[in-house]
Amino acid sequence: MTKVDLITGILGSGKTTFLKKYASYFLKQGKKIAILENDFGAVNIDMMMLRELRSENCHIEMIVGGGDPCCHKRRFKTQLISMGMQQFDRLIIEPSGIFDMDEFFDALHESPLDKWFEIGSILTIIDAEMEDTLSDQMEYLLASESACCGKLILSKRSSFPDESDEHISERIMTHLNKSLSKIKCDRQFRPSDLFIKDWEELDENDLKKLSSSGYRGSSYVKKYSSEDIKSASHYFMHIKLPESEIRPLIEKIMSDHSCGKIFRIKGSVPTSDGKWIKINAVLDKTELSYSDEGQPVIIVIGDNIDVKKISTFISEKNTDNEFVFI
Repeated sequence: MTKVDLITGILGSGKTTFLKKYASYFLKQGKKIAILENDFGAVNIDMMMLRELRSENCHIEMIVGGGDPCCHKRRFKTQLISMGMQQFDRLIIEPSGIFDMDEFFDALHESPLDKWFEIGSILTIIDAEMEDTLSDQMEYLLASESACCGKLILSKRSSFPDESDEHISERIMTHLNKSLSKIKCDRQFRPSDLFIKDWEELDENDLKKLSSSGYRGSSYVKKYSSEDIKSASHYFMHIKLPESEIRPLIEKIMSDHSCGKIFRIKGSVPTSDGKWIKINAVLDKTELSYSDEGQPVIIVIGDNIDVKKISTFISEKNTDNEFVFI
């Protein structure tokens, strides 16, 4: 049977960055793997990040969500059936940061999927830069997407070089357990449930242990369905900006509270010499890097986003006449 791993985490937590390292581990072991991006957006910049993994032994697919949830579930099951017939050693699923865990468990317990797949590990990425207080819906997603995991994995550890692992663990556990209590979850996490290590230092032994973390059945009160969540990803497409204007524009959008409560901005913008500048920004931190591949898109993730206000900011600097937002 094919083992299925699920990598969960709220919007902008770092799921795709971890997935690249996790998938590379299996490929080095000579495994035949598949990656399924189960996203609620019409454009998925994370697929661009995973392109370099695509090979004879690595199949990558994407399911676009949104719209009728029943239709999305059917597409999810249909894609799993297709992958089950191809007999991969490992299937890794990265859902959107807005994900109903019941969808995962229900699908894998239905025929014929229950004959082809078994759940391997559920790994939940926890952002070390996560704010102490999130919106009620984001707190729900944080709790519900971690309740059944086999291991919590801290991302962005290097952002806090002066903070001890013990203090970080205490801070994260306090926040997460409060979130679990709010949905009357029968689970409370302990420090031993949190894997803390700079991802640049992950070795094969670390990834081997994580791949055998398993999962745990937990019950909780379901406060929201995925279609009720106001947190969302908004796509601003056909972007062409002067390189000198990219950072100031991103920081302007991030800092203007009238744009909404923004958790993350990501995307890529073409350069004059045919390359791409990749954007990855969170509160108080904007990272830009060069890449040979990209899409002319800026993705804004957050609560109650004012897309028209952000569109106005972008239009002031954008030189592509086909600019559009969704």
